[in-house]
Amino acid sequence: MHLAPEAPTSAVVAAVSVNDMRDRIRRKSRLKGRQPEDHAMADVAALLGPRPADGFRQDLLIEYLHRLNDHFGVLHDRHLVALAKQLNRPMAEVYEVASFYHHFEIVRGADAVAPRLVLRVCDSLSCSLAGAGELLAQLPERLRAAGQGDVQVQAVPCVGRCEQAPVAVVHQCPVPHATVDAVLETANLKPNQALALHPKGLSAINFDIVELAEKSVPAQPDGISPAHTDLATYRAHGGYQTAAALVNGEMDAEAVLTAMEDSGLRGLGGAGFPAGRKWRIVRDQPAPRLMAVNIDEGEPGTFKDRTYLERDPHRFLEGVLIAAQVVGTEAVYIYLRDEYHGCRALLQTALDDLHAQPPCPLPHIELRRGAGAYICGEESAMIESIEGKRGEPRMRPPYIAQVGLFGRPTLEHNFETLYWVRDIVERGPGWFASFGRHGRKGLRSFSVSGRVRHPGVKLAAAGITLQELIDEYCGGLLDGHALYAYLPGGASGGILPASLNNIPLDFDTLQPYGCFIGSAAVIVLSQHDRARDAALNVMRFFEHESCGQCTPCRVGTAKAAALMRAPQWDEELLDDLAQVMGDASICGLGQAAPNPIRCIHKYFPHEVGEAPWPGDLPKPRNSPLAEQLPMGLQP
Repeated sequence: MHLAPEAPTSAVVAAVSVNDMRDRIRRKSRLKGRQPEDHAMADVAALLGPRPADGFRQDLLIEYLHRLNDHFGVLHDRHLVALAKQLNRPMAEVYEVASFYHHFEIVRGADAVAPRLVLRVCDSLSCSLAGAGELLAQLPERLRAAGQGDVQVQAVPCVGRCEQAPVAVVHQCPVPHATVDAVLETANLKPNQALALHPKGLSAINFDIVELAEKSVPAQPDGISPAHTDLATYRAHGGYQTAAALVNGEMDAEAVLTAMEDSGLRGLGGAGFPAGRKWRIVRDQPAPRLMAVNIDEGEPGTFKDRTYLERDPHRFLEGVLIAAQVVGTEAVYIYLRDEYHGCRALLQTALDDLHAQPPCPLPHIELRRGAGAYICGEESAMIESIEGKRGEPRMRPPYIAQVGLFGRPTLEHNFETLYWVRDIVERGPGWFASFGRHGRKGLRSFSVSGRVRHPGVKLAAAGITLQELIDEYCGGLLDGHALYAYLPGGASGGILPASLNNIPLDFDTLQPYGCFIGSAAVIVLSQHDRARDAALNVMRFFEHESCGQCTPCRVGTAKAAALMRAPQWDEELLDDLAQVMGDASICGLGQAAPNPIRCIHKYFPHEVGEAPWPGDLPKPRNSPLAEQLPMGLQP
């Protein structure tokens, strides 16, 4: 048998020079694939600032992307490569985060340039009812005719100004009740991104939300920037006294927690979980504990958080301080949707003022900026985004109260929930619970839009009916319109017919009818509209906003939107699809997306060929939503 010769015992080892070793280290330290360019590295370094001793924070990736996007108007691929190098992070990770969010546009090549301006036109339900389709059809042609072909027009999901429909945004400057001429005038007056910013509001006023109980919140004169409460005015009217007493040990934390539980306050972002119970659950978790505040108000039809924030940021911040002290959280992260540019500037100023003149020791507070992803309104997706990742929901368990932000127990709250904390603590839990109708308790901030005379935020008693809301708060319907249908809880809350206009609107009252109140976004439809068109509009929204993580939602929303375009629906197929989406989707987006389908089958079968058209219902004509159907499929 032939054997290979043994290696000599004294084999010669090749010598490796110091230069060889340095070259090997340099090769290993380089990013795989495309290498960063020197001028791109210089651009990124200038915007990121001096490198911290322990390196740039990984969780601030989205903030760094915003700096690049704000400065250059787009995200150049060369800058993404340079940013990956600065963060010592794989280019694939930086790219997958940047490409996830709608407000980041990645361009390739040295010759790529950003548009001079971007005109965004909301095409969600309330704005579509008010004529957004005409804006989208006419603006590109008018811009080209005016020699402004370098201005880009985009259809975008809800921008949170549904009471001002239709709404356009010139870069960051909103145009309420937009017409083609008004949008073009704004673009001419603000011809570049440096000028097209959100106007600053005047201060100061004392905005006392308690005085508006069971009233409408007054609209601002210019439609964009209302006067607001600054720190001096807020403190002059007793602001931060409760937070300071609690932090300084002059008030018992357990008594505050008991007041929250007794008030019956529930999460006002949509889920409705009892606030006091959530505080107690998180407080019982081991330290360190964190807090995350959700102001990613993206549900079509919802604008209450924006309305309150732009009038009084300090009442919200005092609620944050009280909650942080009672629960024992060491740091607070406030996540604000990117569309709220004016609110971001206002809130940052309020935080700066608060740190400059603190009424008591403050926890660490960071304001984080979203990047255009409705899914980040889901609590675990928001936490992923705060950590600098794609905003994809997490599987449960564990729940974020146990393992949340950065792996720590986390108290997550919606903006409005915290907005009520100060008044509940100071006035007692019985004060908040004293409001209510039809057996319900508490106050609810209804965002009302659609076919009513006076849309806006209505601070009404929990349990008020739609008809009472329209008659007492909205001045009735528009001339020539009669109630036909309504969405009681925004895009995901379902659609109800006019015959069910006397259901008490509150948590737990709408589920028997296949709907839920969610964030209390009420969109009113008239006989000039079709419920099936509204259902298709919101399904397209869900298709656009699905994070794509799970197949039932990613594929189901797209398939449902395609099937819903047919003049006669395939009832069996759509029902099967709705069942799979509801049962198998990871988060509430996919689980709630089928609600409009089920409501159409149940309450509006005549619109989709499943029943004859009732003789007492006029067929709608000239509906602004009918353009969403292919030619020949309109009624």
